Amino acid sequence: MELQHLSDPKEWVALHGDYLFRWALFRTRDTRIAEDLVQETFLAALQARDRYQGRSSERTWLAGIIKHKIMNYFYKASRERPVQYDEQMNEGSENPFNDQGNWKSSATGPKEWTGDPSQILERKEFWDVLTRCLAELPPRLAHAFSLRELDDLSSEEICKILNVSATNLGVMLYRARSRLRRCLEINSMGLKT
Repeated sequence: MELQHLSDPKEWVALHGDYLFRWALFRTRDTRIAEDLVQETFLAALQARDRYQGRSSERTWLAGIIKHKIMNYFYKASRERPVQYDEQMNEGSENPFNDQGNWKSSATGPKEWTGDPSQILERKEFWDVLTRCLAELPPRLAHAFSLRELDDLSSEEICKILNVSATNLGVMLYRARSRLRRCLEINSMGLKT
């Protein structure tokens, strides 16, 4: 395995700034916070550049740093603001399943998607729709979903970051997925392959 070398830190913004900004914006949904996280990432990388071992690409190394910055942001944010339960959090809380675990009606169940899911995932339009749908979620639901599905963290890690119980996390993920499903069904009609 050939070891990678770091480029000149003066080039990092041009080489990786947009990529890291999109990464942070997709997860935080806030331009100002995403910009701050990118700056913090570059500062941390500059301070740690002598410890870079070259086992991954420069971009992968920077992505790992920003991932930790985002998790720290979620951790701090979950402790600084009180949890607010509003009508929006309770919307759709009725159980759509019967006692056998099947959908109560075909109207509440997921619509059948046509086409190859892997091809749909590769399309920019899908990611644009997903980004819009994530933006419509309450922040805590979006954070829980992003940490679980995009960053692939374990439930235990997410519970620590968001300061919630495993049961609460399960409810949050269920609500986030249900809302995203509905939003994707409504907004992705043109994404059929």
